[in-house]
Amino acid sequence: MSAMTAYVIVVIGILGLLIGSFLNVVAYRVPAGISLMRPSQCSSCDAPVRPWQNVPVLSWIALRGRCAWCGERISARYPLVELAAGALFALAAWWWVTSSRPGSSADPMALPTSLADAWTQLSGADSWIAPTAASGVALLAWLWFIATGFVLAIIDIETRRLPRGIVRTALVAVGPLLALSCALGADWWAFVRAVLSMLVLYIAYALLWLVKPGGMGGGDVRLAALIGLMLGWFGWGPLIVGAFAAFVLGGVYGITLMLGGRATRRTAVPFGPWMIVGAVVGAVAGSRIGEWYLSLLTVG
Repeated sequence: MSAMTAYVIVVIGILGLLIGSFLNVVAYRVPAGISLMRPSQCSSCDAPVRPWQNVPVLSWIALRGRCAWCGERISARYPLVELAAGALFALAAWWWVTSSRPGSSADPMALPTSLADAWTQLSGADSWIAPTAASGVALLAWLWFIATGFVLAIIDIETRRLPRGIVRTALVAVGPLLALSCALGADWWAFVRAVLSMLVLYIAYALLWLVKPGGMGGGDVRLAALIGLMLGWFGWGPLIVGAFAAFVLGGVYGITLMLGGRATRRTAVPFGPWMIVGAVVGAVAGSRIGEWYLSLLTVG
């Protein structure tokens, strides 16, 4: 790993910490119907949260987990969500720059290894700007998807809801970002495949919802469209594996709860988190799993 690549991963990890702070706000306010534009304040005494008191992780440590005004305890969930978001962003960036996907070149982000090398490439015919821009924009779409999936998983676990506003915002952001990546040099077929996958997965989930209304909610159907869009960008293999993995993982979880006496066949279990986990499995390992399965069929 070059120094420049490591620098990019660290920067994206720090960005994840900042985004994690915002995701805490989204996870609390959206289900409660509170405006995201309202200034931050203590939930106990309503005292305003100053900027220096809102630094991810560090402020919680400096305040010793308590409000600076009334001394009320601040849940450890806040720094944990921020740390988790930072780790997810760093891992997502690391995977992106060390593997090959639509929007990337042979050297995943085509990053130079030093500032001198960057200047040489900038001034030469083999400029790295175009491939890096295309991959960088697609990476931004992937990070938006990761952030959306993370906050939706939190909300679904706590409230059994997948707010449509969050899903729609992600669709409006991820789709144009993928299209922009193609305009900058990525393969347009990847975008066409992404749109087709979005429609296919949305229709498949809508049919399941109509056939068995209690089996899943409308939020799952909308989330399926977002997952289809992102996985379709990576390929048919990631789409198929990601969709299948959601049902396998969710089924295993449900069976485990029933065997432990913590649920029955009628217990409502949030499916959104498993859709997200399945999507990540599909994106990261879908192509390899698909190739492995096809090789078994060929041997057979």
